[in-house]
Amino acid sequence: MTTRLATDNAKALDAFMTTKFQIDAMLERLKTLSDDHFETHPDEITWGHVGNLNNYASLLREITDGAFKEGEHAA
Repeated sequence: MTTRLATDNAKALDAFMTTKFQIDAMLERLKTLSDDHFETHPDEITWGHVGNLNNYASLLREITDGAFKEGEHAA
């Protein structure tokens, strides 16, 4: 039973780390995109850009609220 638990834990750790690396890569890409002002020039900003950015912020807020137990996820 202990060997099976250790094997299950090792598999869980592998799956966790795989997902963590995927998240890290997504965050890095988002940071790069943000540093580039989401590939827009200040003179070209439209309300469509604002809407897109608000959508991104909303999705990220949902994630951070869950991760930090804030907003709807506050205990």
